[in-house]
Amino acid sequence: MSVHIVRHAKAGDRSDWDGPDELRPLSRKGAGQADALAELLAGAPLKRILTSRYRRCVQTVEPLAERLGLDVETAPALAEEADVAATWALLEELAGTEAVVCTHGNLVGPLLDRLHRRGVELVTDRWTCKKASTWTVEVGPDGDFTRARYVPPPA
Repeated sequence: MSVHIVRHAKAGDRSDWDGPDELRPLSRKGAGQADALAELLAGAPLKRILTSRYRRCVQTVEPLAERLGLDVETAPALAEEADVAATWALLEELAGTEAVVCTHGNLVGPLLDRLHRRGVELVTDRWTCKKASTWTVEVGPDGDFTRARYVPPPA
């Protein structure tokens, strides 16, 4: 089992967007990244796709959900303003389910820190969470996180 932590794909620049930030969409490049992520993750035996309510996150996982015939579930614990303890609790809840979660960069770093502090091996040259990247967190038979592997954003 694995939980795949995806940072949303590239969105338009905050300074160029006049509306509420949570409605800011993916850029053209981000839409391409979302399609490539769908290709990359479509081979996993996914059961659930959860995301922040922010439009850029929803748009990042929509191509994957459509491809697999799964619903996109919004989760408050994945929103940009979420408390990392709530996000961590959601990850622990999902440990027995093959799932994708899409969230924001400000939450990915603290999640990696928690994984590391709990003895989870982080397989990467350096800690990073570029837009449209994925951290695949493996779950052992006892439900504990065992290893996390970084997958860079699709080209």
